Amino acid sequence: EVPYIISDEERAAFKNLTTDEERENFIESFWERRNPDPGSPENEFKEEYYRRIAYANEHFSSGVPGWKTDRGRIYIMYGPPDEIDPHPSGGTYNRTPEEGGGRTVTYPFEHWRYRYIENIGENVVLEFVDPSGSGEYHLAYDPGEKDALTHVPGVGLTQLEAMNLASKADRFTNTDGTTLGQPLGIREDEFSRLDRYYRIFKAPDVKYKDLQALVTSRLDTRLLPFDVREDFIRVTEESVLMPVTLQVANRDLEFVDKSGVMHASLDVFGQISSVGGKVVSRFADSVALDVPKGEFARFADMTSAYQKSVPLRPGLYKLTVVVKDTQSGKAGSLEVGTRVPHYLDEQLSSSSLILADVVQPLPTRQVGSGPFVIGGMKVRPSVTRTFTRNQNLGLYLQVYNLGIDPATRRPSVEVHYDIVKDGTTIVSKDENPAQLPTTSQEIVLAKTLPLKSLQPGKYTIAIRVRDKVRKQTVTPTETFELR
Repeated sequence: EVPYIISDEERAAFKNLTTDEERENFIESFWERRNPDPGSPENEFKEEYYRRIAYANEHFSSGVPGWKTDRGRIYIMYGPPDEIDPHPSGGTYNRTPEEGGGRTVTYPFEHWRYRYIENIGENVVLEFVDPSGSGEYHLAYDPGEKDALTHVPGVGLTQLEAMNLASKADRFTNTDGTTLGQPLGIREDEFSRLDRYYRIFKAPDVKYKDLQALVTSRLDTRLLPFDVREDFIRVTEESVLMPVTLQVANRDLEFVDKSGVMHASLDVFGQISSVGGKVVSRFADSVALDVPKGEFARFADMTSAYQKSVPLRPGLYKLTVVVKDTQSGKAGSLEVGTRVPHYLDEQLSSSSLILADVVQPLPTRQVGSGPFVIGGMKVRPSVTRTFTRNQNLGLYLQVYNLGIDPATRRPSVEVHYDIVKDGTTIVSKDENPAQLPTTSQEIVLAKTLPLKSLQPGKYTIAIRVRDKVRKQTVTPTETFELR
């Protein structure tokens, strides 16, 4: 039903699908990409497309359905023309100077004029000819095709032919594929005519944002694999900051050499919606990756990360993220459900326990907002929580609502770390109380642990924080893998 508007890439992708569910998801995504209002259940583009098919079937049928004819195809692709010059019976016709002038007799034909067609140009005139008289008009490349007297000697002459300044036989030796006589003045060059004829049948470009449309469809695209992680940092009781971190393997990206610098770029689009489907936040960014050619071999074995922090109220949400490699055109999308926690004022609680490959203080001038910045620290999460033995395990945790000891007017806290493998505690360590910044009801734990002494495998780390004033304890845990 969509042969005229489907792109070559979409056609190839559809042919590779193997299940009905995949095809149904593809069709949904196909229409959503063309939706003027992505996410809206009413798709004006789709409705107009089928209205045009119905119109074509009603007005252009001639032994075949109207939507399959050339006039139907053009009408479906570009809508009604701004002007139509019909000649339903053919008959006597005075040629234009470009066609050589003179009078002839024609088959039925129509001129359709569009003031503007995107990617084709202004004042686009298309000629449809019905040489069989059956009502089946086809788009003519040769303006001489409508001339019913072309092959009849001595009649239907052009102006120069009538003056014996040209021969009608010369029409059949034209190199531009037409059967026109010599023009009176300048004629459109054959390359422009060929280019227009080719482009008029090419599927129109998708007008709306590919990434945003992918976000709002259910099609899970995995041509470009990546990982995503959400963390939660309390701002107030009713406001939470959710850093969304993406990680992609550099080897999955297409790099190009630009004067000795290997360059790749990504487009990122994200959308956060409520369980009722209401969009509450969106973000979009372009990310450039540049590395000297001499360092590229090492860089290709690494990963690159992107982060966007979004303020949200406590509750349930759906996070959908799309990443597109602008060089290769490959895209991937992920959709996850997430619960933003509600931090009660009188209850001991904590942020997400973030395992990171970078945890370090920032210079004073860099403190503030930005990717991988939490307060005065740079914290770059390891999205896959995978480390090597020559790395340090970065830990970041905020603890909220500590009780204040009336005697010291300070919190009193115990912090203990456990690293467990296969049910056996491998590392057990207490935090030195003197190193805890306990001057308020909130503490920040930011440190690194060496991994050299650990063997490869899967581990669980637990940080137990005990508030000795309120007699409350929180023990956030996280898993990681050592390779």
